[in-house]
Amino acid sequence: MTTIQEVKVTASRIAVIIGKGGETKRLIEEKTGTELAIDSEEGTVTVEGTDALAVLRTIEIIKAINRGFSPERAFLLLEDEDMILEIIDLSGVCTTTKQMERIRGRIIGKSGKARAQIEDMTGVAISVHGKTIALIGMPEQLKVTRSAVDMLLEGLPHETVFSFLDRKKKEAKTDILEYYY
Repeated sequence: MTTIQEVKVTASRIAVIIGKGGETKRLIEEKTGTELAIDSEEGTVTVEGTDALAVLRTIEIIKAINRGFSPERAFLLLEDEDMILEIIDLSGVCTTTKQMERIRGRIIGKSGKARAQIEDMTGVAISVHGKTIALIGMPEQLKVTRSAVDMLLEGLPHETVFSFLDRKKKEAKTDILEYYY
């Protein structure tokens, strides 16, 4: 039985999904065993396949690319079946364009340092794009990362957030050691 799902994509991200000479589209199809039909006029991507889970995973990859991830980083979703894409919509938090820019700037940090440090400390891939922050990671990692992002949204200093992440990282290591010993 064939499963068909459709997802709306921003016009500017259609080209990324297609890739140079259709390269990315072909790669997505190969890696997932699905077929993509891209309507650049309508801004839709239709995913078709015989494996319903593969179709849903492909939709997640398309959504990740649409939220600013490079195709390579979106493919992280294929590394483990428990890997999750979480999208945080900032439009409810920000009322003005200036406020949106400030918040995005806090998450990214100077020259992308804050985002890189959060990714490094949590193992979660982060994309700040438009009015959203997208995260790709395992459930436990996502919980910690989401807390860190929320702390930054609330205006807490970066040092406080990094101390929190450091503590969480140490707790996770302790939990693993206790589990094995």
